Amino acid sequence: MIYLKTPEEINQMRAANTLVSMTLGEVAKWIQPGVTTHRLDTIAREFILDNGGRPACLGYNGFPGTLCIEVNETVVHGFPSNYTLREGDIIGTDCVVELNGFNGDSCYTFTVGEIDPKVMALCKTTKEALYVGIDACKEGERLGNVSNAIQTYCEKRGYSVVREMCGHGIGRHMHESPDVPNYGRRGTGPLIKNGMCLAIEPMINLGSRNIIIESDGWTCRTRDRKPSAHYEHTVAIVDGKTEILTTFDYIEEVLKDRFI
Repeated sequence: MIYLKTPEEINQMRAANTLVSMTLGEVAKWIQPGVTTHRLDTIAREFILDNGGRPACLGYNGFPGTLCIEVNETVVHGFPSNYTLREGDIIGTDCVVELNGFNGDSCYTFTVGEIDPKVMALCKTTKEALYVGIDACKEGERLGNVSNAIQTYCEKRGYSVVREMCGHGIGRHMHESPDVPNYGRRGTGPLIKNGMCLAIEPMINLGSRNIIIESDGWTCRTRDRKPSAHYEHTVAIVDGKTEILTTFDYIEEVLKDRFI
């Protein structure tokens, strides 16, 4: 069942999504060679708690971190660890914050130092595809338009779209109906209505779209071990318009000339 939020609930969603955006801005300060992903996770957790929120991923069905860590070929749901970031890595940091009973969700794929131009192009296209999908998310249209817009944009540029993982509704729960796939046909899927809150999140691969789940039951990586990129915003349909509740502004302020 798709739960449509009231204006008051969407206002609460704005606060949660501002906090998750600020958290990723704090994490951005520490992205550099020599830093462990466990350290990044600790920074995110402490920042969320210091600002009155709850790290929603931590303990979710046994997940051990505040951040889902996505280094290079990891698509989603990687664990924080003692892995030390290296020059040329990319790292996605997917974060969910609960604040006053509502959730905010965002992801950004950071570059670590100088990276392969082909990988940079993957990141740039994936981020662009996020906004292409958001532009297609219009009240009165079908959700398949969003999925198709992302798929078409990426596949025309030679990239592949992960099929098994997708975006989702969000609100009082981290994951709500409907699913928001990154592939599909226009004119299909649920009708986009006022009050919908959606996490739109392209997960795009440099090589094949095929994935595997590691033995930990969580970590999803590309089968061919080629890089994958992931960007995410939470949006709400308000008075017939699509409002982006999260922002990359805090990240941009930190990265400045390194912002993709």
